[in-house]
Amino acid sequence: MNYGFVKVAAAVPPVKVADCQYNAEQIEKMINEADEKGVQIIAFPELCITGYTCADLFAQQLLLEKAEMGLVQVMNNTRQLDIICIVGMPVITNTILINAAVVFQGGKILGVVPKTYLPNYKEFYEQRWFTSARDVIDKTVRLCGQLVPVSSNLLFDTPDCCFGVEICEDLWSVIPPSSKLALKGAEILINLSADNEGIAKHNYVRSLISQQSARCIAAYIFSSCGFGESTTDVVFAGNGLIYENGTLLAESKRFSLEEQMVISEIDVERLRTERRINTTFSANSGDYKDAEAIHVTTELTNSRPLSLSRKIDPLPFVPTGRTLNERCEEIFEIQVSGLAKRIVHTHSKTAVLGISGGLDSTLALLVCVKTFDKLGLSRKGILGITMPGFGTTDRTYNNAINLMKELGVSIREIDIKAACIQHFKDIDHDINVHDVTYENSQARERTQILMDVANQTGGMVIGTGDLSELALGWATYNGDHMSMYGVNVSIPKTLVKHLVDWVSQNEVEEDAAIILTDIVATPISPELIPADEDGNILQKTEDLVGPYELHDFFLYYTMRFGFRPAKIYYLANIAFAGSYDKETIKKWLHTFFRRFFNQQFKRSCLPDGPKVGSISISPRGDWRMPSDASSALWLKEIEEL
Repeated sequence: MNYGFVKVAAAVPPVKVADCQYNAEQIEKMINEADEKGVQIIAFPELCITGYTCADLFAQQLLLEKAEMGLVQVMNNTRQLDIICIVGMPVITNTILINAAVVFQGGKILGVVPKTYLPNYKEFYEQRWFTSARDVIDKTVRLCGQLVPVSSNLLFDTPDCCFGVEICEDLWSVIPPSSKLALKGAEILINLSADNEGIAKHNYVRSLISQQSARCIAAYIFSSCGFGESTTDVVFAGNGLIYENGTLLAESKRFSLEEQMVISEIDVERLRTERRINTTFSANSGDYKDAEAIHVTTELTNSRPLSLSRKIDPLPFVPTGRTLNERCEEIFEIQVSGLAKRIVHTHSKTAVLGISGGLDSTLALLVCVKTFDKLGLSRKGILGITMPGFGTTDRTYNNAINLMKELGVSIREIDIKAACIQHFKDIDHDINVHDVTYENSQARERTQILMDVANQTGGMVIGTGDLSELALGWATYNGDHMSMYGVNVSIPKTLVKHLVDWVSQNEVEEDAAIILTDIVATPISPELIPADEDGNILQKTEDLVGPYELHDFFLYYTMRFGFRPAKIYYLANIAFAGSYDKETIKKWLHTFFRRFFNQQFKRSCLPDGPKVGSISISPRGDWRMPSDASSALWLKEIEEL
């Protein structure tokens, strides 16, 4: 299986201006190298067979003939390969000259795409030599002894994807040809460019390509001239760029004196999912329903075993590098703004929440503190209630109390053990049987206390449960599952840790930061089972339900892109290589899908809470799923892995 991936390359070959034979030899060499690496589609720069900077030499018959002979040479010497190649060259059609991209495979030309927008300003004089695609009347052109389609509206259909081609300046136009090609079905957009350098221009080009790939929900392959093209008044740095829906996957080194080839894999399945979900994309397609689109079918491209070069992040919900602080601040502000609106709207006098000393309740408390500060309300209006039970340890209890003291909120302690013992007597449950009844009774007792205290104080109960717990159904129905507003409902467990850590470094005093650091280091546990003889947490959630970093990975690719278990398993084995073996990943993947389906009924009646990222599990937001849907198809595929 290729799992929807297509391996592509942007090549920047050595070039000698006007030396077609030399240029053809270099292109041929790089095609063979790309094929050996399993590349299925490779793009070269604009006019790479002749060189872009030939200027008035484009009027020389000898150059034009040698360009065609160079293409013949490349095709003949690579006809045994099934890689699809796109090269740039001048092409004569019906006595006019076009700046063209030639697409070929296995010695056969599949189509010729003329450049539509010819720059004729500043250092560019292309209208002096070339004719725009808009003025090309012929539907076919004879090239290298083959009669082939010629149009700016060609779409190339491979067994794995559909791609379209535009040339350099086309991207700079108000409505690039690639926009129309994408709306007609092109999933991969390819640009053969001769983009010369200027101060700050590179960042602009990257931004332009990123935006176009995102707007078109497509991949964008950009290959631009390198060192050999630099002549007279212009310099070329050699830009090979590969983007997917706005994200940079690979780029070349600028100003290299050597040839370069950047390779990555385009997740076409992911792009198709994005387009299906984004109904604006399909609606926009209707605006061009009368536009011509000529489909060209290619042969099957190489069937080598898939080997990904693109990075698979094991923590897809967690931002990295310089964006981490900025993203954490933004997430925190979204949570705060959502809660602030609800407090103002309901005229709540207090915010009531249970504080366990664990990650989730800590984040919820921090959100409440920031919200009250923002609204100009006294932190004493935040009622933090710690409710020790049979499994509460000194570590979590002390962290809960000390943190509330440091933050200056109101503290109440209500021990639930006596109430639970009475309840066990009422329902005739043996207190020594530590089953689901034993555990859930404690969770529901705590929720009852919170709800009643909120009634007492004219306040609202702030939910602490996170996205990961709700995906797995790791919450007691009508227990911690319930609140009046859940501030963490869109925050996965892996991100909760980073948010609490971020707050400790940026939003609180040193003493509170020390407590937060210890909370982050505390094992995740509902603490519903008594501790061991030394007072340590005995009931660790990740021992029971599985590592949250795995479950968050599964959740991301299931909900965000609708990937099947086999593909998620494939990606997980790459992302977590060295951390988890295949059997462990398979075990928890099975657990994830089993619980994800079986626990939907809890998500079907979730309280309100702010959507923060690209995934929300609210039935009023991103996820509407039947509570009684069968998981058989998904579990069967996992069992067959």
